[in-house]
Amino acid sequence: MNVTTIVLIPGLWMTALSWENWVKRYLDKGYCVVAKSWPGMEGNIEQLRRDSGSFASLGLSDVVDHYEQIIGELESPPIIIGYGFGGLVTQILLDRGWGAAGVAIASAPVKGIARLPLSVLKLAFSVLGKSHSNTTASLTAEQFHRAFANSLTERESLDVFKRYIVPAPTRVLLQTAFANFSLHTTVNLRNDTRAPLLLVGGGKDRVVPSSLVKANFDLYRESKAETDYKKYPEQTHFSLLQETKVADYVLGWALCRSNGSKLTAVPNQTDGWSVQLST
Repeated sequence: MNVTTIVLIPGLWMTALSWENWVKRYLDKGYCVVAKSWPGMEGNIEQLRRDSGSFASLGLSDVVDHYEQIIGELESPPIIIGYGFGGLVTQILLDRGWGAAGVAIASAPVKGIARLPLSVLKLAFSVLGKSHSNTTASLTAEQFHRAFANSLTERESLDVFKRYIVPAPTRVLLQTAFANFSLHTTVNLRNDTRAPLLLVGGGKDRVVPSSLVKANFDLYRESKAETDYKKYPEQTHFSLLQETKVADYVLGWALCRSNGSKLTAVPNQTDGWSVQLST
C-alpha cells in the first residue's frame, strides 16, 4: 500500500497552527500533509479569541465527522496522527476503518479508563468553573504554563500561549473529562481489523499523564490488531509537539506498519505540494 498523505489532528485549545513544526518537518522529508483545524476554527488566533461563536457548540461527533469527511476525500488511506483530544479522534477514526496507521499522542482517554488522575479532573473543573454547554472555556496563561508547558520559563510559555492558544468548546471538554459517561467516546477495543495504533505519552505531562496513556493502551489487550505504546520520560504535554525526534519516530513507526517506507510526495498545480495548514 502506497501511503502518500499524513493527516494531523490538533487537540483542545489549539488549531492546526500548533502542527507547524511537524508540517515543515514532513514536507522537508517529501510527504503530503493535511493539517486542518476543527470545524468553525479556521480563522486566525486573534479572531478566534475575540469571537468563538462559530465553534462554541461543537461536540466530539462533530469533530470526528469533520475529519472523517476530509479523510474520505483522499485517494488512499493516510497516516493519521492526533494530539490530545485529536488522539481520541484518531482512535475513533481507526475503529471506523479509516487510515493506514494511526498515532495518538498524549491522547484524551477512550471510554473504559477506570479512574482519571486528579490532575486531569483538577484542570477540567478549574476551566469549566464559569462555563456551561454550548459555550467555550479559556485557559489562562498561568494554567497553560503550569499544565501544558511546565518545562518552559514563564516568558517562553507566554510566547507559546499567545501564538497558539484559543478557547475550547465546553461540550468537548466535558466529553473528554467524563469519558466513561459519554457514549461518544466509545471505541470497540476488541476490533481486530483496525489499522495499527501507536499511543505516545510524556513522562512529565500534567494534562494527560503517561499512566493514563498506558491505561488506554492496556484497554486494547484483547484486540488482535497491532497496538504499541511509547513513553518519552522527559516530555511535557506541549513539548511533545515540539520535538522533531518524536515527529520522526512516530512517522517511522507508522510507515513500517503501512508498508510505505519508500514514499515520495505528490506535487499539485498550485503550491508545489499537497499541503493544507489552517490557522
